[in-house]
Amino acid sequence: MKRKTVLRSIIASTTLLSLAACGPANVATTTTEDYTTVASEPATTAVDTAPMEYIDYTNSYSKTANATLSYAVEAENYDGLVAADEFWGVPEDGINWNTEEYDSIRENVFKDVSTSPLSTFAADVDSASYSNLRRLINNGYTLKEIPAGAVRAEEMINYFTYNYDGPEGNDPFGVNAEISTCPWNSEHKLLHLGLQTEAIDFSETPDSNIVLLVDVSGSMSDENKLPLVKESFSLLIDNLSEKDTVSIVTYASGVDVVLEGVSGDRKDKILDALDSLRAGGSTNGTGGIDEAYRVAEANFIKNGNNRVIIASDGDFNVGKSSASDLSKQIQEKAKKGIYLSVLGYGMYNYSDTRMETLADDGNGNYAYIDTLHEAKKVLVEELGANMLTVAKDVKFQVEFNPKYVSEYRLIGYENRALNNEDFDDDTKDAGEIGAGHSVTVLYEIVPTTEENTDNGKDLKYQNSNLTEEALKSNDWLTLSVRYKEPDEDESKLLEYEIGSKYYTDKPSEDFIFSAAVAEFAMVARNSEFVADGSLDHIVEELNTIPLKDEYRREFATLVDKVNL
Repeated sequence: MKRKTVLRSIIASTTLLSLAACGPANVATTTTEDYTTVASEPATTAVDTAPMEYIDYTNSYSKTANATLSYAVEAENYDGLVAADEFWGVPEDGINWNTEEYDSIRENVFKDVSTSPLSTFAADVDSASYSNLRRLINNGYTLKEIPAGAVRAEEMINYFTYNYDGPEGNDPFGVNAEISTCPWNSEHKLLHLGLQTEAIDFSETPDSNIVLLVDVSGSMSDENKLPLVKESFSLLIDNLSEKDTVSIVTYASGVDVVLEGVSGDRKDKILDALDSLRAGGSTNGTGGIDEAYRVAEANFIKNGNNRVIIASDGDFNVGKSSASDLSKQIQEKAKKGIYLSVLGYGMYNYSDTRMETLADDGNGNYAYIDTLHEAKKVLVEELGANMLTVAKDVKFQVEFNPKYVSEYRLIGYENRALNNEDFDDDTKDAGEIGAGHSVTVLYEIVPTTEENTDNGKDLKYQNSNLTEEALKSNDWLTLSVRYKEPDEDESKLLEYEIGSKYYTDKPSEDFIFSAAVAEFAMVARNSEFVADGSLDHIVEELNTIPLKDEYRREFATLVDKVNL
């Protein structure tokens, strides 16, 4: 396996040489080493630790740390996590410098309509998985080296924009549907569902109370972390005005309110405050979250857009750091009508798990920022969608008609699954959708034929005969959507019948492209359901349609890069 490292010049104290007896020779014989993790707190699973003083000339600061050198050890194995070694393997030098964390995902399987006619899940507009996967590929990782938990099909599909019809009348969503042959399995069908909200210019949004919560711990010193955070937020500040209020809260070993309640038109003051931020210390993320919500409450705008935006690598090592503790804390804060946007930065110690937890539990969205260009996409081009919530606790429930559908498989949304009874329960949290957001959902379908029709003769307690309504219907399924207005606690129900008229032998460009992204996710995960899918097949599919925007063209480039 290749080592993926960033060269950091370090002048180490003589104590580093004491590792010679227990560490690899290449570490002991030089004071300059290619590695990325010089921790301000010892890792709980460390095999070898030693105190070390160093000066980081790249970032112009010095500190004393109980640095940790982990020799082929696993990352912390939180509930639901898979250890780092299982993902990244052990490099040739025996040192595992990579402690990135990803949730373990059990891929959705096919379900029999006769016994499981309902599919229920929460909306998800996160896009972090795609941009993070792009970062890994551009850094030289092969698909075999990428952790399966980093590949979330729904976030990859929803990263891109589609040519959807918007809402009609008073409905908050425009519903789009298409059914055609499944590209990677010609015996199956693919259902493409797309919901679109009305786009709005950010200048037309209600007054905004924005709290920028910035991780300034030592782990944020790299160029693709705090320096990129500053540049990213500078783009956001350019789009604010006197109707907006900006605060800045930072956290490292402690918590600091750098700026509070400043008008958005005082750009120089805000930008100067951002520019003054420096990285150093440990990571009291939970303390920072508490303070950011306190500031947001103190500056709360009734009927306004109240939001905390956190920028971090997710590497919390002080205070509550388990996924369950973070969930409880964020869920309590979310009840106050303050939404959350989560922006992930960096690599090697990046905790995708924590960042996704924050977004899912905080009525928010999650994006990963690997370049300034991506920051522009998230914080400028999609500002209204990512900053103004138009529907909260959005849930989907699909009921399939066994006349047309024998089995189905939801592609992605594994960590957004709900029990069927949760759909009607307004106390159950779900996803939030912003102005101009679209949600795309793909189902792989096994169509009903005479060969796979079951009259229930093998079932002791269930009669699977079709109802009269099913026999007469041309509907393949009914899509039910529950949502709440941003300031309401009672949900509204919408229902849409998706019938034979949505079937086509000539699928649209959006259908072909979204299917190609889904197929890529399956190939990257080495999915058991990929059938005839392959990188070569994805390239063939993409070559049949024009790639009309830079993001689709970039996707094609990524496919080519891993297909060499």
